[in-house]
Amino acid sequence: MTPEIAFILLVGFVAVYFFITEKLRVDVVALLVMVTFISTGVLSPTQGIAGFSNPATVTVAAMFVLAAALQKTGALNFAAEAIIRLAGRSTWRVAGVLMLSIAFISGFINNTAAVAVFLPVTIELARKANVSASKLLIPLSFASLFGGVCTLIGTSTNILVSTLSVQHGDKPIGMFEMAPLGLIMAVVGLVYMLLIGIRLLPEHRQVQSLEDNFDVGPYLTEVGLTEECQSVGLRLANAAFARELGVDVLEIQRGDQRVSAPDGETILAAGDLLRIHCSLETLNVLRELPGVEIHPLRKSSSGPEVHFLEAVVAPGSVLVGHTLKTINFRERFKCTAVALRRHGRTLHTKLGNIRLQSGDVLLVADSPEAVTRIQSHRDFVLVSQVEMPRSRQHLALPSVVILGLVVIAVSLEIVPVVVAALLGCAALVLSGAITADEVYQAIDWSVIMLLGGMLTLGAAIQESGADKVLSNWLLGVAGDFGPWFLLSAFYLITSLLTEALSNNATAVLLVPVAFSSAATLGVDPRPFLMAITFAASASFMTPVGYQTNTLVYGPGQYRFADYLKVGTPLNIIFWLLASALIPVFWPFH
Repeated sequence: MTPEIAFILLVGFVAVYFFITEKLRVDVVALLVMVTFISTGVLSPTQGIAGFSNPATVTVAAMFVLAAALQKTGALNFAAEAIIRLAGRSTWRVAGVLMLSIAFISGFINNTAAVAVFLPVTIELARKANVSASKLLIPLSFASLFGGVCTLIGTSTNILVSTLSVQHGDKPIGMFEMAPLGLIMAVVGLVYMLLIGIRLLPEHRQVQSLEDNFDVGPYLTEVGLTEECQSVGLRLANAAFARELGVDVLEIQRGDQRVSAPDGETILAAGDLLRIHCSLETLNVLRELPGVEIHPLRKSSSGPEVHFLEAVVAPGSVLVGHTLKTINFRERFKCTAVALRRHGRTLHTKLGNIRLQSGDVLLVADSPEAVTRIQSHRDFVLVSQVEMPRSRQHLALPSVVILGLVVIAVSLEIVPVVVAALLGCAALVLSGAITADEVYQAIDWSVIMLLGGMLTLGAAIQESGADKVLSNWLLGVAGDFGPWFLLSAFYLITSLLTEALSNNATAVLLVPVAFSSAATLGVDPRPFLMAITFAASASFMTPVGYQTNTLVYGPGQYRFADYLKVGTPLNIIFWLLASALIPVFWPFH
């Protein structure tokens, strides 16, 4: 082993450490890897930044835009409404219709986007069928993964492995090349979830309102201000109860006028009725203030302009690691957070000082502007069902047609997938289905940075010969048992790494090793590539292994153990299926 190879492997292991511990964001780690290799001369600047112009990176960015256009035009919502009509009220029928639908849709658009749209739909289905939402949300996430392994564009990992395959001298993955095995795995997965998985999931008590669900009743009250109140005539920001006691004012009612999510410049007046959120200790202090009258919160007070909604901090959000105070949440989104749910625990006080994590669920008392602001911000996913804007619904069908043409063009090999995806994006912008500004908002730039940086690591592994070192080690452990056993090992290693790392990072690390191992054994590398591709998208054991699992973690009130209980048998089933059938569909010789 040369010093250069040792250095590259060391950088790779350090990157894996930071991926697992999450001490740094995954995209930051990937960019640091790129900078390290460029600054030390392992790769030239041109080689180092080549990952950002890689067809896989560009294609993944374009697919984000295609999925966003279907959301913006309401095409996915039309599908969701049809599912609500078909689902009925039986738990198994609801789960079956939901999983079949999301699996089909996830074969053609980004599965995270699909789950984000269907998350509030699933909550509504659960309410109508009187079923605990926890019985449906993990099936929703898993079904999106089933569908993702049926087509080339189903997941970003499929696109990435296809591009890496071409770079290593092999052919790209066809649009439906994965479908025969993907459909078998999807059917097995759906049957498992319907017969076994749903029974293993927890069942939580159904509640009629979000206030009850988050148990915020004791923290909400009404305060009337009289002439004796020292805060009358002051700006809200200067009022003693807001400045010193940390009271959140959700709404001010002044006669017939209502001010939702008032800002700090609002002038307080005698006779104002304030609807507030505070701790029980703070409420006792307020009782002693002159000119402040405490009233129980009346149910009728939440009129049409004021209600609660749930929002999940999206995986990869730039808000992760920040507090509600540092991001100016109230001013930015025109709403107030009154509760935060994390890992099954609900927090009600000092929310402004808590550092946000992916999957956190916020209960917010919103204003008329809040829904629009949160909906248009990719760092949050709304759990509460809200009416979609109707301004672009006439473009829903053209958007679906454009996506269909992209699929046809790639299937018939008329143009490469990157060209088809870019042409589709151009058509969507020109048709008005999505604006130029929304294109930038639609792209998950953390994924793009991750791909660009990790492709640099993959290039360094390949250029230096580190792939041969890793291949020789793997062959020394598993090679004596033949290619079939090695394929099974590739699937298992990929599956386990994906639960801790990014699925794309795992693929970039292992694809060069797969090609080197195949060359040493004198077999076709395709079976090994397919093992990596399928395993990287089969992440069922943890809430952090795949973004869709993270999205449903909080809304479903799951524990980490719930994923292990339901997902571990499914991972084993898929491992055995893949080990047995991949060589049938993609022979070694």
